[in-house]
Amino acid sequence: MRNLTNQLLLFKKYTQELNSFRAVIQSRFYSRPTSFPDYFQNPIFRKEDQLKLIENNELSKLASVPIKPPAVYETSSVYHDPLVNKVINHVMEEGKKKLARSLVEKAFENIKRIQIERYHLATTPEQKSKIVLNPKEILHAAIENCKPLLQLTPIKRGGITYQVPGPITEKRSLFLAIKWLLEAANEKERTVHFPEQFAWELLDAANNTGKVVKRKQDLHRQCEANRAYAHYRWQ
Repeated sequence: MRNLTNQLLLFKKYTQELNSFRAVIQSRFYSRPTSFPDYFQNPIFRKEDQLKLIENNELSKLASVPIKPPAVYETSSVYHDPLVNKVINHVMEEGKKKLARSLVEKAFENIKRIQIERYHLATTPEQKSKIVLNPKEILHAAIENCKPLLQLTPIKRGGITYQVPGPITEKRSLFLAIKWLLEAANEKERTVHFPEQFAWELLDAANNTGKVVKRKQDLHRQCEANRAYAHYRWQ
């Protein structure tokens, strides 16, 4: 009986040490470390940014400045794209990032196939030069074309709620562009898979056409129609 009690105590001690070690590991590889004071600066992990600091003789200024450790997704690889990683995070549901990454990669594969087919069907060099074959460039162009410049903010005056137009922040504009693209991709038939529909939505948005671009234009027209309420922003 005494041996059993000792074994249980050892097991409890082992599990406590294991949990503490696991907590240390998770805090070290957290998506963005938050246990650092405000004067800690974010790491500069891309080689292009480091070369710019060297050319401008600004690297010596950071020699004595405390720097946060890089996050898990921050890498100096040539394949790293912050916008692609942000889209993957928006696609992800229930923490299944591996599945989200595979869906986005399949969408890129579909874009590549479609663009290569268009490239071979083009008859003149001018037509071939206008066809973009890089899926990441198409993603950047699509999101840039879908980003709204204005937004409507509900403001209540005299018991009436007005939709007041106003400027939008860059972060909010990027969020809405990605959100609208994913919502348009999810509005599909059951027989159509998400990567296929998402690829076509990106291609349409990159050409400044499609449902998402129309949604942005409708928002701008609504802001133009409600410009008489713009003064409520300052009241």
